[in-house]
Amino acid sequence: MKKDIIIPEVENVFIAAVQEWSDDFMEKVWYAYLVNDSDFDIDSVMVVSKAFGTIDGEMKKTSVLRHAFVQVPAVSVVKIEMVEKSLLPLNNEFMLTFFIGNTLYDKKYIFKANSINENNVEEVPILFVDGVIVR
Repeated sequence: MKKDIIIPEVENVFIAAVQEWSDDFMEKVWYAYLVNDSDFDIDSVMVVSKAFGTIDGEMKKTSVLRHAFVQVPAVSVVKIEMVEKSLLPLNNEFMLTFFIGNTLYDKKYIFKANSINENNVEEVPILFVDGVIVR
């Protein structure tokens, strides 16, 4: 029975953290983006995010945030949320679920603790700005 279940692999869809200037905070802040670099529109998109880890020997975790998007067109990006600077020392997890046609896809993306920083940036496709990418 298990061998009959086909779990499709997510390709060319990933999460990127990009640093941008915020007039509200008067400093650069990190934002998480969903990047659809595939040839297909993705529908009924759900992103569930949370952060967890240890700071000063104490276990920390955030509440769970949920974001829904009706459709993310092929070769496009959508801003998910701001990543608060106090969460950068934690693991930041994004669980992505979406449809292409009638096929359900899901994947977990994790920015490891302290990995969202200016030393780990590379050019983010479609946005053409520097950011940290988790594939």
